[in-house]
Amino acid sequence: MIMRLFLAFLIFGFCLNVSAQSGKTEILLLGSDHLRNVYKEGYPNTDVLTDKNQKNIRAFSSLVERYSPDMVMIEVVPERQQEIDSLYSLYLENKLKLNSLEDGRDEIYQLAFRIGKNSGVQEIICVNSKGGTSKSILDNGENIEIFQNEDKELGKVVSEKYAALQNGKLSFKDFLVFLNQPKTYNMVYRFRYMTPARVTNGTFTNPDEMVDTAFINPKYIGAELISVFKNRDYKIYSNIVTNHLRKKPKRILVIIGVGHIGSLKSIFRDDEEFAVVDANKFLMKKTVHNNE
Repeated sequence: MIMRLFLAFLIFGFCLNVSAQSGKTEILLLGSDHLRNVYKEGYPNTDVLTDKNQKNIRAFSSLVERYSPDMVMIEVVPERQQEIDSLYSLYLENKLKLNSLEDGRDEIYQLAFRIGKNSGVQEIICVNSKGGTSKSILDNGENIEIFQNEDKELGKVVSEKYAALQNGKLSFKDFLVFLNQPKTYNMVYRFRYMTPARVTNGTFTNPDEMVDTAFINPKYIGAELISVFKNRDYKIYSNIVTNHLRKKPKRILVIIGVGHIGSLKSIFRDDEEFAVVDANKFLMKKTVHNNE
């Protein structure tokens, strides 16, 4: 009798857990570079607007579209929402010529607008927040060489990929897939949100207006840099979850700079209302073109 009650309790608990899981909103955090900045004049392989690269962008987008998002969010401040609404409306009506836009190469239009339209999404939501700073303001203090050496190693990896893209040895599709690999974004995450904590007893060099120097503790100078980065991520998180409350989507796609991916994933993993979806679930699947 006791055993039956115990088994019944386990089954009941399992059912409750499954029910709770199914009630969660899925969120896929898709990393991107700022494609406008990737473009180098005179190097057509870096231009997403060429026919060849448009084919690659479509191929990458089609993989993400398998996720079937019902809400798409972008790294643009909410103050620009009306502008984005207007542009997206034109895009849905095939009246927006991206070649004519100054920033038409951006992932906002090349990825978010494309994926949103093909997924039947009627609105692209702006969730970015002002904040953050440059890593260059941390250039002194105890253990600074650890931070600087890791910066150099990360720089080598990034430079190799940019060179391969520029020389036509790496397609835009594969470049974007690379950015969304755990090894890639976790490398960036460690450099921005963990390694600086090892630097102590220093000062910031030429900090910008986003850094409130009145409250900086030189003893924890590296941790202070982390807090500046993290503060922006929590504001982005707030913009995401408040829009979630407003619209109640089932599957959110957030397209954002790869530097934010590791941090935002760590935040959303602790939010019981969300289930974080690994981008590789869709990016690493073979397409019909590849004889699926």
